[in-house]
Parts: sequence; C-alpha cells; structure tokens
Amino acid sequence: MGLRFAHLFALFAWLLATGSHWDLVQGLGWGSMIANYSRTMPLTEAVRLTFAPDNMCGVCETVASAKQAADHSETPSAVPSGAHKIFLSLAPAGVVIFSALPATRWSAEDMLPDACARPAPPVEPPRAV
Repeated sequence: MGLRFAHLFALFAWLLATGSHWDLVQGLGWGSMIANYSRTMPLTEAVRLTFAPDNMCGVCETVASAKQAADHSETPSAVPSGAHKIFLSLAPAGVVIFSALPATRWSAEDMLPDACARPAPPVEPPRAV
C-alpha cells in the first residue's frame, strides 16, 4: 500500500512539474465547450467551433496565459548569469595522489588479527539438579 501511494505521489509530482495539469484543464474546457455547442448544433460543427483558434472560452484563455507565463519564466535571459553556477565552498585545495601499495600479500589474518585469536563463545551455565 505504501509503495503504491509513493508511486502515485511521484507520478502526480512529475505531472505538476512538467505542466501537464494545464493540459488536463484544457481538456476539461474543450469537453465542456463540445458539450455546450452540441446542444444546439451537430457534433461535427461543435468540434470545429471548439478547436477554432478565434473562438476561445475563458478556460482556454486562462490556460494559454498560464502556459505563456510559465514559458517566459523559464527563459535563460530572465535568470542572472551566475544563478546556474554551483559554488563549492568546502572544496579541497589541491589533489592528493597516493603511491601504490607495497607488493606484499595480504591475508585475512593480517586484516583482522583478532578474528582468528578470539576465544570460543562461552558455554551455557550448568543447570541445577
């Protein structure tokens, strides 16, 4: 249940981040326009009138202005030149190069000297009779 909710939340966040919510609103507006026009005229004429560029409803105008505002806010000219740079204030002063390790053989006993010398685990205490 939690993984499914996380996937749905990630999908919802992705749709909002890409601006797909405006496409959903636009689709609802078109559906409403087709439904209203088809009450008084044939369906083909209603669809033609709905998608005519000179016949925009309030929803269509709102979506168009919101998309245009989002496009203008993402232009590189609106952002100062140094805003895209990431400054690393704690970056190392120089590069440190280590020499190769000496040509010796390493074993498990060398890496963990106490691993082989450990005493056996304690035995259970004697039980009273």
